[in-house]
Amino acid sequence: MLFFRGDVRAAAETYAEAARIGDQYANVELTTIARTGQGRCLIYLDEVDAGLALLDEAMMAVTAGDVSPILTADTYCTVIEGCRELFDLRRVQVWTSGLVAWCHAQPELVAFRGQCLVDRCEVLQLSGEWVDALAEARRACEHLSTPKPHPPIGAAHYQVGELHRLGGELTAAEAAYRRASAAGHDPQPGLALLRLAQGKVDSARTTIQRVLTETRDHLVRARLLPAYVEISLCAGDRDAASTAAAELADTAAALRAPLLRAMSATADGRVLLARDDAPAALGRLRAAEKLWTDLEAPYELARVRLLIAEGCGALGDHESQTMEARAARAALERLGAAGDLARLDVSHQATVLSRRESEVIRRIAAGDSNRQIAEALVISERTVERHVSNIFAKLDITSRAAATAYAYEHDLV
Repeated sequence: MLFFRGDVRAAAETYAEAARIGDQYANVELTTIARTGQGRCLIYLDEVDAGLALLDEAMMAVTAGDVSPILTADTYCTVIEGCRELFDLRRVQVWTSGLVAWCHAQPELVAFRGQCLVDRCEVLQLSGEWVDALAEARRACEHLSTPKPHPPIGAAHYQVGELHRLGGELTAAEAAYRRASAAGHDPQPGLALLRLAQGKVDSARTTIQRVLTETRDHLVRARLLPAYVEISLCAGDRDAASTAAAELADTAAALRAPLLRAMSATADGRVLLARDDAPAALGRLRAAEKLWTDLEAPYELARVRLLIAEGCGALGDHESQTMEARAARAALERLGAAGDLARLDVSHQATVLSRRESEVIRRIAAGDSNRQIAEALVISERTVERHVSNIFAKLDITSRAAATAYAYEHDLV
């Protein structure tokens, strides 16, 4: 009751007292409940290390089989939820695998099996096992819909939507997001990213701005900020993207979670590329590349490598650009990321233009001079000259007329 009234400190102290009583009377169940509750409270009080230590202690009793099945299931779910909120991917992976194994022996616990499948789906999705993830998400929908809908069913539908979106099945994704919303689960940021994939940039921007404005919790905001950065940059709002990336960096610095740091480094790299600071962008993107590699997240890694390719191209290193782009494409093909593959030009993937170069060639095709392009994009004429030189080199052309022809042939105008 204290926790739900908002007095988290008092709740933590009460849980600590309950844990002392449990230890005094060797009541493992009471101690496990109390340590789990105290751990979650300490996390909400920003005492993250102490909170995680208590959650680990609670899980020791669970994995040892010292508590009842119902408490085992509840502790698994509570601890996984707490670690997920903290972007602690390693703990989520470990405890989710343990929960899956335990659930196989507890088929009658429908609600817990359904939540288990939702958690496992997220882990499989990040690991690049999309076929298995979609199967798990669908099983979760089935488990959680009978005999009556259970609360986590909205999260299950959301995961189905995410996997359809990543696979380029946009109509199916939208239907799943709508089912998630109907079940009381906010379909963001997935729905905003779907609008972006559909080319509805204004709609995507309006939606993600509204959601972020309504969200106060810094951890929940952290899940929205990467999408906000990407959408803002597509809408041409570099200042908004920069502000969001800075907020994400602050949260990442506070939590020190590798997943959050990878998200932050990627967002920083995007913003720096948009600001034509390719050297700084590559520094942050290389850091993101290492973090995503360590996290064994192939999709996010492939997307970062595409950004690295863009940065290499901006610096005139077209050989590295080609290698990075090809490696990223191969990874996306293995994953079945049809949505991303559709946005790559298959026949010209070795000479793909950066976002800024695409803006420049569009203005060349419109007949603008270098000075007019510089004024429109708020960059120097010298920077425009460098972009034009890179465009000519990439496309193996020597005139603005040829650039204009290319722009029309490839629907860049």
